[in-house]
Amino acid sequence: MRSMRFRLFVSVMVTLLVLLAAAGVHNRLSAQVPAAAAPIGEWRTYGGDLASTRYAALDQINRDNFNKLEVAWRFKTDAFGPRPEINFEGTPLMVGGVVYATVGTRRAVVALDGATGETLWMHREDEGQRGEGAPRRLSGRGLAYWSEGNQARILYVTPGYRLIALDAKTGNPVAGFGTGGVVDLKLNDDQQMDLVTGEVGLHAAPIVARNVVLIGAAHLPGGAPKRMNNERGYVRAFDVRTGRRLWIFHTIPLLGEFGNDTWEQESYVNTGNAGVWGQMSVDEQLGIVYLPVELPTGDYYGGHRPGAGLFGESLVALDLMTGQRKWHYQLVHHGIWDMDIPDAPILADITVNGRAIKAVAQPTKQGWLYVFDRVTGQPVWPIEERPVAKGDVPGEWYSPTQPYPTRPAPYDRQGVSLDALIDFTPELKAEGARLASRYRLGPIFTPPVVSTRPGPLATLMLPSATGGANWPGGAFDPETKMLYVYSATQITGLGLIPPRDRTQSDMRYVQGRAPDPNAPNAPAAGGGGGEGGGGAEFTVQGLPLVKPPYGRITAIDLNKGDIVWQVAHGETPDNIRNHPALRGLNIPRTGRIGRIGTLVTKTLVVAGEAGFATTPNGRGAMLRAYDKASGQEVGAVYMPAPQTGSPMTYMLGGKQYVVLAISGAGFGSELIAYKLP
Repeated sequence: MRSMRFRLFVSVMVTLLVLLAAAGVHNRLSAQVPAAAAPIGEWRTYGGDLASTRYAALDQINRDNFNKLEVAWRFKTDAFGPRPEINFEGTPLMVGGVVYATVGTRRAVVALDGATGETLWMHREDEGQRGEGAPRRLSGRGLAYWSEGNQARILYVTPGYRLIALDAKTGNPVAGFGTGGVVDLKLNDDQQMDLVTGEVGLHAAPIVARNVVLIGAAHLPGGAPKRMNNERGYVRAFDVRTGRRLWIFHTIPLLGEFGNDTWEQESYVNTGNAGVWGQMSVDEQLGIVYLPVELPTGDYYGGHRPGAGLFGESLVALDLMTGQRKWHYQLVHHGIWDMDIPDAPILADITVNGRAIKAVAQPTKQGWLYVFDRVTGQPVWPIEERPVAKGDVPGEWYSPTQPYPTRPAPYDRQGVSLDALIDFTPELKAEGARLASRYRLGPIFTPPVVSTRPGPLATLMLPSATGGANWPGGAFDPETKMLYVYSATQITGLGLIPPRDRTQSDMRYVQGRAPDPNAPNAPAAGGGGGEGGGGAEFTVQGLPLVKPPYGRITAIDLNKGDIVWQVAHGETPDNIRNHPALRGLNIPRTGRIGRIGTLVTKTLVVAGEAGFATTPNGRGAMLRAYDKASGQEVGAVYMPAPQTGSPMTYMLGGKQYVVLAISGAGFGSELIAYKLP
C-alpha cells in the first residue's frame, strides 16, 4: 500500500513539475514566440510584413484585368495642416477593414473605412515651434499597428520627435503609455539636446515585434551641417504596453564599446548623425532586428572623424530583446559620398548552390544589392576589399579600400566616364563632353574635390547621392525568390568649399561650388545629400547629362544572384519627348527619375510613375503593372498625380484594392484606391 501511495505521490509530483516547467517555459517564451501570421489580405506593417518584402499573395487583380481598374475612393489630405502637402510619402496600413495613415503637413493620423475611404476618426498634434522647426516634417512615411487580446494600438512619431500610442478603435491617446500616451524621444537618449531645436526627428514608420517598438532617428541633409558634433542618431526600443525604454544602441560607439577603436584620435566624441532614417526589418523567430545605418556628420567631408567610423554606413544585426550586437558589415568605410543605407533590409529565405540560407538583402544608393546570411552576417557571395583612389582634400582621411560585391551585378550604372554621357546626337554628345571637362570623372568611390575655377568644379558621381535606390527600397517574392528594385540614374556633383563663416558651419569644408566671378551674387554653398538632396542638376540644353534610362526596375533572382530583367520605368518626360534637338529621332522609353516603391503580388509587379506628364487621360501619371517573370508591361491606369508613396494592397468584402499616396505641386496630396468594377 505504501508503495502504491509512493508511486502515486511521485506521479503527481512529476505531473506538477511538468506543468510548472511548461508554465515557466510559456512565461519565458510568451514574449518571444512570433505572433500568428496576419490574416491573408491585410497589410499590417509598413513593408507588408516584418521582413519588408512588400509582397501580397493576392491575384484577383492580374494581367488580364489590370487595365479595368477603376477608382474605388479618394482621400484628399490638404486640410490636415496649415498648408497642402506636395510630397506625400506614406504607405497606409489595413487591419480589420480599416485603413490607417499619417497625412498632411502636421502629420495627423486618420482611420478610414477600407471600402469607401470614409473618415472614422482623426488625431492631430499641434507641436508649435518644436514641430515647425523639426528636421523631418510633413506626413512622414507611416505608422505601426499592435494588438493583443482586446487591445489594439496605432504608434507613430510626430515631426517633433515624440512617440504616440493611440487606441486603434477610437484614436484617443493610450493613458498607460508613457505620459498620457506620449514618450518624448528627445529625452532618455543618452545625450543632451534642446527639446525645441535639437536636430533629430524621423520620417520612417516605427516597427513593432514581440511587443517591442523600435525607433530610429533622422537629421537635416548633411551637405553643410552647422556643426560636426550634431545630435547622434541612436536607436532605441520601447515596451509597446508602457512606453518604457528597453534598450539603446549607440550607433557611434562610446568608449569601451565595440567599434570605438575605429574612431581615431577620439573623434567619436565630436561627431554626430549615424542615424537609422530608413525602415528597419525584424526576424521574430531569430529574435534579430536589422538596422540600415547612415554615415556620420558630414556627408562629403570627414576630416574631423579619421578612421573607418563604425557603425556608419553599416548593416547591423541586434538582439531584438536586449539590443546587443550580433554582427555587422560596413558597406562603406569612412563615408564621404552620402551613400548612407536608405531603406529596409529585405529578409529572404533562399537556396544557393543547393544550400538553404536565411538571407538579408540590402538595396543601396550605390546600385549594389548586398546579400548576407542573416544569422551569421557572412556574405552569400564574396565581397572583395579593393583599393580605391585617394583624394586631395586638405585634412581628409581616406580609406585605402572599399567593399565591392561580386554578385549580383550592379542594378544601376556606377561611376562617370564620357561613355556614360548624353549621346542622342553628335552635337549634344560634344556639348556634354565640354560640360563634363570642368569636372573630375572616375569610377565609383572617386572622392570629392575642393571646388575651383575653372575646374574641377566637383567630382561627378553616379548613381547620385539620392540613388540608385532610395528610401522606398525593394520588394521580394518569397515564392519565386525574385527581388525587384526601382533605381534612378542621375548625376551628383561633389564639390567642397570652406563655409562662409563659423555661423554657417564649424566644419572645415561643406558642399558647394567655387564662386563664379561672373555671377558674384550667386550662392555657392549647397545643402545636398541625405534623403532630400542630390546636388546640382546637370543638363545639356535642358536634357539630362547622362544617357537614359533615367528610371528603371530590375528583377534579381536571389537563388542565383543573377539579374533576370530590367525595364525603363515611366514614360519619356514631356521635356525630352518634345525637345527640338531630338525632333525626328526615335527615342525609346527613357523612364523617369523619382523615388518609387514597388509592390509584388502573386502575378504582378506594380509601381507608379514619378513626375507629371501628358498621358492619354490628360496631365498626370500612370500606375503600371509588369509581368513579374518577364518584365513585360501588362497594364496601366491613370493617376491624376505622380506616385510619391509606395503602393500597398488588401482584400476586403471579396474585392482586392490597390492604394497609394500621390501628390505634387499644384495638386496637393491624396490617397487613391483602385479596385475592379
